[in-house]
Amino acid sequence: MSLNNLDTQPTAPPRMTTRQRLAVIVLLTANFTLAVDFSVLGVALPHIGADLGFSTANLQWIITAFALCAAGFTLFFGRVADLFGRKRMFLAGIVLLLGVASLAAGLAQEPVLLLAARVGQGLATAMVTPAALSLLTTTFPEGPARSRVLGLSGALMAAGFTTGSALGGLLTGAVSWRWAFYINVIVAILVLASAPFALDDNRAEQRPRLDAPGAISVTLALVALVYGITRAGESGWADPLAWGPIAAAIVLFAIFLGIESRAAEPLVSPSLLKRSNIAWGNFAGLLAFATWTGMVFPLTLYLQEVLRYNPISTGMIFAWLGIGTVTGGLIAPKVIGRTSSKTAIIIGLLVQAAATLPLAFVADSRGWLIPLLAVVFIGGVSNLVAIVGYTVTSTSGVPADQQGLATGLVTMSQQVGIALGTPVMSALIASFATTSLLPGIRVAIGVNAAICLVTALLIVLFLKIPTLPATWPSTRVPVNLSKRHN
Repeated sequence: MSLNNLDTQPTAPPRMTTRQRLAVIVLLTANFTLAVDFSVLGVALPHIGADLGFSTANLQWIITAFALCAAGFTLFFGRVADLFGRKRMFLAGIVLLLGVASLAAGLAQEPVLLLAARVGQGLATAMVTPAALSLLTTTFPEGPARSRVLGLSGALMAAGFTTGSALGGLLTGAVSWRWAFYINVIVAILVLASAPFALDDNRAEQRPRLDAPGAISVTLALVALVYGITRAGESGWADPLAWGPIAAAIVLFAIFLGIESRAAEPLVSPSLLKRSNIAWGNFAGLLAFATWTGMVFPLTLYLQEVLRYNPISTGMIFAWLGIGTVTGGLIAPKVIGRTSSKTAIIIGLLVQAAATLPLAFVADSRGWLIPLLAVVFIGGVSNLVAIVGYTVTSTSGVPADQQGLATGLVTMSQQVGIALGTPVMSALIASFATTSLLPGIRVAIGVNAAICLVTALLIVLFLKIPTLPATWPSTRVPVNLSKRHN
């Protein structure tokens, strides 16, 4: 047949098998539940304090204990999953920590018991999230199918965070704050009933030694960084307990890099960190999560303290933001398919900046509600396009035996970004709120938009995505002109 008689036309990605569909449902359900845990207790904190006897100053530890462990241990558990099996790590996190720790939290009658359970939930998140993401990336080859699944994963992660506050408020008002934990137990049982049949285990054939010095140094660095940022949001950047841990984190990260450069079997291969798509992709993801999850705090203050909406109305507005993020997750694979993952990051961050900037001029008037709903929806869509773009970018061209590490880096970026966003916005608001909250809210939102813009420009200049591997299925195939197929 002559090549002149050939043309090309796009073909749909191969359909998922029944087992792949079940695996996606199981993994995304777990990820969504863990994302909800980041924000579900925000509205419930005063009720928890009253029931269990927390002082007002110590209430923040209910959130901080979870965030410290979730962000601090994720890279370590991501590598352990590579070595000992992702399915095993996923199931261990679900049964030993998510189910048990959540049940203990729901039954807690004293502050120390609740805090211990929250530590367990944070460790569960650090175990389950990178394992689940690496199971997704190894279930689907690089290409359209993986992009579509990662789009759903990113959408549900972001939607889980933004809708967690609404769910926590509804549960606290209708039943009890304890049901925010009991629901996790129900989810854990459902996941455990189906995961053994849906997921394939995969361990390294030759099991290397775990880089203990590297694991300890990077875990301590991440814990110190998240604690310092959280403390700054509460007490201001002048507090030694804020900048002291951050300075310690910088030193520990330097020590970690030194250990990795000399280790025979490093926790993180220096060659992996030198890849542009890994380093700059995760940089973009961290700031994408930080900027959009950080927006929840100034918007909450604006809606409740300035416009005087009640918590339920505020929760419904954030549910609208959640719809935007889910929409963005569905759109993102199409954007990536038509352009590239790098372009998706850039477009997402630029549109997010454009949608955020008008909110830097909000006034003390409920007439701003409709414009706010419009730009918040657009911002949610564009943010998820950027998030899916960075997830695809940061896991591309990585060997299967390092996918747990690559997805551990992705998960770490997510969790550090979530932990970083709110304290930074809080510190800005506190610094610039003079006679009222409104000036501080405006400055914080303006800085948020500027961060999006600067991040997009840095990605334009420095991010290089790997070339398409030869093993990727082509999205276009030759077709005989005389016989086209529908």
